[in-house]
Amino acid sequence: MSASEGSAEAAAAAAAGAVHIIHVSDRQNIPLELNKVDYAIERKKSLHSRYYFGVIFLIMNLVAWFFRDYGQSIRPWIRYIKVCGNEGEDCFHSLGVLRVSLGCFIFFLVMFLSTVKTRKLCEARNSWHSRWWELKAVLLLISMTLSFFIPSQFVQIYGEIARIGAGIFLLLQLVSVIHFIIWWNKYWTPDEETKKRCSIGLFMSTLFYVVAICGIVYMYTTYASRSSCSLNIFFITWTAILLAVMLVISLNSKVNRGLLSSGIMASYIVFLCWCAIRSETASIRCETKNQENGNGGWITIVGFLIAIFAIVLAAFSTGIDSKCFQFSKTKIENEDDIPYNYGFFHMVFSLGAMYFAMLFISWDLNNSARKWSIDVGWISTWVKVINEWFAATIYIWMLISPVVRQNKVMDNDTNVQDTNHSHSVDA
Repeated sequence: MSASEGSAEAAAAAAAGAVHIIHVSDRQNIPLELNKVDYAIERKKSLHSRYYFGVIFLIMNLVAWFFRDYGQSIRPWIRYIKVCGNEGEDCFHSLGVLRVSLGCFIFFLVMFLSTVKTRKLCEARNSWHSRWWELKAVLLLISMTLSFFIPSQFVQIYGEIARIGAGIFLLLQLVSVIHFIIWWNKYWTPDEETKKRCSIGLFMSTLFYVVAICGIVYMYTTYASRSSCSLNIFFITWTAILLAVMLVISLNSKVNRGLLSSGIMASYIVFLCWCAIRSETASIRCETKNQENGNGGWITIVGFLIAIFAIVLAAFSTGIDSKCFQFSKTKIENEDDIPYNYGFFHMVFSLGAMYFAMLFISWDLNNSARKWSIDVGWISTWVKVINEWFAATIYIWMLISPVVRQNKVMDNDTNVQDTNHSHSVDA
């Protein structure tokens, strides 16, 4: 055999091997293409599941309200449960609310533990979060049933822990609200290309400040018309001072944050002050009008229902806003990433279960609230007032912190330059 024939056979063999390798590689890639997840469908199911969990949370709120106000109507069915006491009193009123809250907390805690590490849409934990609703219904039923077989002493301990959990929920909600205000301010910030956006932003800034000032005037005339209403006068006056401080800082040339974000925050803290005063008992609220007469009944019911929907909305909006709690803002999102953090979502709802328990019992474990009332009492009043002051403090610090950090950097640079200059003189 000649050298040319040998080389030709070697080349043919190499080509055949290459073809074989290509065929094997193709066969390995075919299953991957066929099993590729339809990410658009999975993402849509994941987004829809948020609303299903929101409905579950709303139902739990209504169940807690039922056990608080009308639980005695089912006494014949639960009086045989030992932990409920002889007459079932340990499963009604405040303890009934705490038991429902505990069952809801257990359900969302299990969901948190089972989805906390989910990152991709193709994971099995994504399917557990977005599907299997029949199994979730069984899990919810087991959680609720279990809470009514736990001794009352442990339920009382859970109530003490729920106060802390509800406080954490309020803090997370506050951060989410401030993050939204900052985002909205950036969205309406004027630029060279969009003059229309500038005019709308200026109009909205003025509108929010007008609303805040009108709110202050309304509270003075309605809840602080007499000198004996000294506490209400203090609450409203301090709120007006905070409003003025935020306005002055926002207009400072070094801060230069505009009026929109401070206007929204001003309206928010005025709203919190109004909610705090409304949480006072009716006999000492110093109202100029008696809400118990006339249309007070239906106003109470409508306000109660609005409050429940507000609780659900607060948990829902905070739960899907996990990005404002991320330390790294430069994370690149891929097509197969989950649309929101499942673990954070369920953690917020578990804390929300503690929060609605505190609202229904007015933060008092021994409270016997009247029907159709929610979050009424001195403890509730002070919780809201402290929440208002804390919100204003955090926002003011966010306004001035860049200036403070910049001054520190400039001082450090000046000290370094002075040190270098002294060394050069000595040399």
